[in-house]
Amino acid sequence: MKKVIIGIVSKHLASNKTKPDVFIRDEVKQAIFDNGAVAIGILLPKNEVLKVSDTWNNNLKQDEYDALITQINLCDGIIFQGGNACDNYEMIVAKYCYENDIPVLGICAGQNVVVRALGGTTYTISNLEKHNQPTKDYVHDISIDQTSKFYDIIGEEKIKVNSRHKKAIKDSPFLDKVAFCEDGYADVVEAKNKKFYMGVRFHPESLYRTDKNMNNIFRNFIDACRK
Repeated sequence: MKKVIIGIVSKHLASNKTKPDVFIRDEVKQAIFDNGAVAIGILLPKNEVLKVSDTWNNNLKQDEYDALITQINLCDGIIFQGGNACDNYEMIVAKYCYENDIPVLGICAGQNVVVRALGGTTYTISNLEKHNQPTKDYVHDISIDQTSKFYDIIGEEKIKVNSRHKKAIKDSPFLDKVAFCEDGYADVVEAKNKKFYMGVRFHPESLYRTDKNMNNIFRNFIDACRK
């Protein structure tokens, strides 16, 4: 059977280097391989790196855009990683995937990407001391809408998740907010009219080896990519 190919959109390291590096988190790529698919990197086909927040634009020349789309079309699905900032080209990729119904999973900052790609906005949360907890496996519960695709994946109304973020979703055009923490932040957004277009605020890649709920996210994403 042909292996499913998942493209992981690379991010640029925040540094003062004149020659920035790109990275792919090991936990993310390993979750893909461990669930029977193949992970490859999606790279920005230009030298200039543009960090953005809610406002972004298609700043690629036609040949650069074509090179980016060629990479995407090698893949059955796309993952957007977590991180402290978003590269402009991530939104370009996410919008293309939405318009062409290519399965997408956005993780933490990757949730920002899938929301911003469709005209959504974010804000900085007020209680960072609670939600930016990188050393803890579990931080809080989330409550899940039983009519959501995410509920079909998890099969439970409430689960525990980790938490290491500074932003939350404000507006999310074309995406439904379907799971919330007790502070009202949207931990999961999804497009019900797509095969799989979902953003999660937590980090399932850090827990998938020991938590079946977290692994089921990757399994279902890969299954959607296979169809």
